[in-house]
Amino acid sequence: MITFNEAQLTAWLSPLIWPFIRVLALFSALPIFNRRNVPLRIRIALAAFITATAQASLPEMPVVPLDSALATMLVVQQVLIGVTIGFAVRLVFAAVEYAGELIGLQMGLNFAGFFDPVSATQSTPAASFFATMVAWLFIALNGHLIVISAVVNSFQVFPVGPEPFAFLRQAQPHRWGAEIFATGLWIALPIVTMLLFVNLVLGFISRVAPQIQIFAIGFPITLGLGLAGLYYIVPALQQPFIVTLDKVMAPFR
Repeated sequence: MITFNEAQLTAWLSPLIWPFIRVLALFSALPIFNRRNVPLRIRIALAAFITATAQASLPEMPVVPLDSALATMLVVQQVLIGVTIGFAVRLVFAAVEYAGELIGLQMGLNFAGFFDPVSATQSTPAASFFATMVAWLFIALNGHLIVISAVVNSFQVFPVGPEPFAFLRQAQPHRWGAEIFATGLWIALPIVTMLLFVNLVLGFISRVAPQIQIFAIGFPITLGLGLAGLYYIVPALQQPFIVTLDKVMAPFR
């Protein structure tokens, strides 16, 4: 007859439960995987699979009674670290969407706002287009593998311990907000500069020839040149996306 006690059961579960909670928290906050159309069972299965396959590279986990106060602190720490990694990736997505907002504002497309049922937010055509592009880039450029590698390596950088907020001093997530504006402007600057020049030319024409209906011809010209600029800028999204993703993932490696 096989018998085991509570201490043995805790020792068996400890190498699995803490990585599982951290990875599951990551998938709960990671873009694409945290959408409503991704079932919770898929997230749990992915977290269990990554936890099982990463066991050989993980450090030794502390054996803590699961009904103790220390176990509660460890759960809070794993959830915070996992959500923080997912939040960092979401900031990269937000930076690209912000570039779309700036471009759409200059093109005049932001008048056509609509409700996005996937994100449950108000969106514009340009921002929605850039959000779709960055989602494709995230998968095509193996961004999900970069994030999984970061969460596995985070157990070496931020080991399981009783201080749930200690990692914030090293990761400094409050500084990541600047990446949204810096990366967004970096991506949108070529088209914004081109459309600014176009608007200056249209303003000059309206002063020289007031009889021309500048509003009737200005919008098609601005929209057409903006779409032409998008044709050339979309293939160049790869570089700023990878650079920004590597920058926000660096504290977890």
